[in-house]
Amino acid sequence: MPVSRDPEVRAVLEEARRVFREEFGSEATLAASAPGRVNLIGEHTDYNDGLVLPMALEMVTVVVGALRSDGLISFVTTSEHADEPRRVEFPAPTAEKPLEPGEPHWANYVKGVIKHYPATSPLPGFNAVVVSSVPLGGGLSSSASLEVATYTFLQQLCPDSGEATARAHVCQQAEHSFAGVPCGIMDQLISLLGQKGHALLIDCRSLETRPVPLSDPGIVVLIANSNVRHALASSEYPIRRSQCESAAKALGKKSLRDVDMDYLEANKARLTKEQYQRARHVVSEIKRTSEAGIALSTSNYKTFGKLMVESHNSLRDDFEVSCPELDQLVELALSEPGVYGSRMTGGGFGGCTVTLLQADIVSKIMQHIQEHYKGTVTFYVSKPANGAKVQPL
Repeated sequence: MPVSRDPEVRAVLEEARRVFREEFGSEATLAASAPGRVNLIGEHTDYNDGLVLPMALEMVTVVVGALRSDGLISFVTTSEHADEPRRVEFPAPTAEKPLEPGEPHWANYVKGVIKHYPATSPLPGFNAVVVSSVPLGGGLSSSASLEVATYTFLQQLCPDSGEATARAHVCQQAEHSFAGVPCGIMDQLISLLGQKGHALLIDCRSLETRPVPLSDPGIVVLIANSNVRHALASSEYPIRRSQCESAAKALGKKSLRDVDMDYLEANKARLTKEQYQRARHVVSEIKRTSEAGIALSTSNYKTFGKLMVESHNSLRDDFEVSCPELDQLVELALSEPGVYGSRMTGGGFGGCTVTLLQADIVSKIMQHIQEHYKGTVTFYVSKPANGAKVQPL
């Protein structure tokens, strides 16, 4: 049974330093790390100005590097990105020659951060290596961890004076303008602000955050990667966002955050069937996330688990972003005693589920899922971890 234990930051860092020596023939002098994340509840609410409740993972992306004198920037990744080259090189941007998105696609996340970085002086040339233990395409925010790790690395070359929220906005803007993904701001914020032993309740309108304790040794967060990623994933995300925006407009509101269930039901006739379903998910999910924050802070795991299941059902039926593999993983987890709740996490159409369960039955649950899941599943057990940081070398 393939079980992935989250590598310690140090192990990922040492691998990055080894690759840097191989690629560039010298030692890296600067390093930064940023975690992936799992969203416990609050899916597709961030770009609707809603509430989310993610936690940072022990899985991280590390960037190591060193200055070079010819004004070029060279990035190497050890991750597999289809048939794309692992290395990309381009001139450090200037006002006359700003960076533009292009090939390879993975480098657009890096180039977008460099493009939008609020440098007080021109960025110098440098060599860099990226190594990540965050699985690609698994809904655990490998892209945001790459963006935030890159930003944190750049801070050592040219310090910024921005708040964490401003840094998150830069990374979000990079994903919008260079990767073409109209994501919300949750992933970047939790990668920056994660706290060990805590989930983080984020208000995506005000960007206020509140740590929620999640350090009970009797409780485990189990992530199950379906190892499928349907082609719809990339195309349907912007469609869902557009449907939510059009629903809010039809309801006469700035965003669905301004809608409650009574108002939605009273104005149902103003919406198409799809708009109504999408809005019903978002409005109910924001309420669930608020209730989940209270439940988790009072160690009411039964209520929290119930809300997780309701979230999954809503994502499956109203938002229509689940798939048979995710549904099966949730059903298998919920069929065993000691499991409080389970749901799909991430954008949908593949990726991962997240399950809250008693610590003493983790092996039993993994075995049960492995025996009955129709595909190949990979498991991750993670505690809430800290956010991005500069790593000493």
